[in-house]
Amino acid sequence: MSEVLRFDDWTSPVPPVEREVLSAVPGAGPDRPPVLFVPGPGDGAAVFGEHWLRHTAARGFPAHALTARANGDLRAYAHDVVQVAAGLPRQSVLVGHGAGAAIVARALSRYPARAAVLVSPMLDRWATITAMLRVRPLSALSALFGNRLIGLKHTPKPVGDPPVLVVGSPDDRLVPRFSLDRTAARYGGAPLLFPGMPHDLMRAPAWAEPIDAIIDWLEKELSD
Repeated sequence: MSEVLRFDDWTSPVPPVEREVLSAVPGAGPDRPPVLFVPGPGDGAAVFGEHWLRHTAARGFPAHALTARANGDLRAYAHDVVQVAAGLPRQSVLVGHGAGAAIVARALSRYPARAAVLVSPMLDRWATITAMLRVRPLSALSALFGNRLIGLKHTPKPVGDPPVLVVGSPDDRLVPRFSLDRTAARYGGAPLLFPGMPHDLMRAPAWAEPIDAIIDWLEKELSD
């Protein structure tokens, strides 16, 4: 797979790093595309390793989770996602959570994913910052000045036009409901909502509900 090189790739290449990737591989079954989970900066791959990674593998999809590099910016994070996805044996599905959804949105402009899922996405920049200032002010300032978020108007168009699903909760204290609607509309759809669940869907007591819904959606998309 060839990658599109941009001016900043030549003038200011992303420094190489060792990347932590957790994996769970299914047993015998259909040859399905790998799913690459991307957390936001500050969260490691282990946030998916608690439940979603093994559950995805149990549903027949090879599952991997990437830890974001330390002290990076959005371009570096997206670079790492593209490099890991390109190294997997098949065209991958990208799943980003929180600020990790912004990373996936950036990576989609460089990598022709099979599909993508944005979970509790922090792409509506000012709506997210406003909500975070009330709940996690230090994280909000870090995201704002660390170039870790993008605005919806500046979200790059995915290459290859993959199907994109937006998943979240109307009770998320960090991502307002209207932000979920706007983000989903940006990709031509409506959000899949799980009322009563927190921002970290993958850590909630009912964690199986959203990941099962995501996998059901993937199976339908793959069969079309």
